[in-house]
This record gives sequence, structure tokens and C-alpha cells, in this order.
Amino acid sequence: RQVHEVQSHMGRLETSDKESVHLVENEIQARIDNIFSNLERLEILSSKEPPNRRQNAKLRVDQLKYDVQHLQTALRNFQQRRYLREQQERQREELLARTFTANDSDTTIPIDETLQFNESLQNAHRGMDDLIGSGTNILQGLRDQRMTLKGTHKKILDVANTLGLSNTVMRLIEKRAFQDKYFMIGGMILTCIIMFLVVHYLT
Repeated sequence: RQVHEVQSHMGRLETSDKESVHLVENEIQARIDNIFSNLERLEILSSKEPPNRRQNAKLRVDQLKYDVQHLQTALRNFQQRRYLREQQERQREELLARTFTANDSDTTIPIDETLQFNESLQNAHRGMDDLIGSGTNILQGLRDQRMTLKGTHKKILDVANTLGLSNTVMRLIEKRAFQDKYFMIGGMILTCIIMFLVVHYLT
């Protein structure tokens, strides 16, 4: 619910005016920080889940963390674009407000700082792309681990079924041995009676 609320607030950034955009950014950042705090608690709680539910709970927490990191990256990209746009507007206003005279030493346009800022912005974008790529690799690794765990779970169930069949066979053997014991005792008693009758009536 909190992630969806942040996503809905992200849509307000493009429509906010210059006076309120800072307030919207601060509100979104506060919500993201709150979600990260809750995710830390969820990680602790997921580690206390029963073993059969622990992996699923951890995967859900990781998915939420990935979604929130994506929102954080989107917010930072918007802020960088806004900073660049505001700086360009200030430079344009300064350029239009400047009055030039003959042999004015200030007629040079300071483009070195702009180029340096653009280079830093491109480096930041590349860093964000690397972060997103790392997150994608982590998510793919988690999916592979999930498939491996599914295969292991299936093998455990097969072993459990085999053990269940073995237990049934052992119970049948014990039952048969118990019956054979009574048959043997009955046969011994019957043999003793026949021998007693033969000795009693034939001697």
C-alpha cells in the first residue's frame, strides 16, 4: 500500500509548480525512507518464519526492496533533471540581463561549468544504470534460487513418499511375523496334544 502511494505521488511531480515541487519531493523521500525502515523490520520478521514459509517471505521482501529502489532512482533522476533545468534557466536569465559594451572582458560565456555538470550528470546516469543492472541480476539470481528450491522440495517429497511406502512394507512384515508366531505356537501345542494322545492310547 505504501509503495502504491509513493507511485501515485510520483505522478504529481510533473504537474507541480516551482513553488510546491520541493514539498512534493520531500514528502516522497520521507515516504521512501519510511518504507525502507519497514523493510528492515520485515527482513527480521521473515527470518523468524517457519522453514517452509521463510524463503517465500524473503522473496517478497526482496521484491518490495527492488520496487522501492526503483522509485528512489526515479526520484533522483527527476531531481537531477530539475536541477539542470533550473540552472539552464538561471544562466539564460543572466545572459539576457547582461549588457555588453565594446571591449568588454565579460563577453565570454561560461560553458566549462555547464559541460562539467553535464559530464557529472551522465556519470550519475551511468551509475544508476549500473545499479538497476545489478538489481536485475540479483532478482534473476533469486528466481534461479527459487527454481532450485522447488526442485529440492520435489525431491524431498519423493523421498518422503518412498519412506512412507517403506514404513507400510515394514508394518506388513511385522504383522506377518506376529501371525507366524501364533501359528508356530499353535502348531507346537497341537503337536504336543497329538503326541500325548498317541502315547496314552497306544501304550
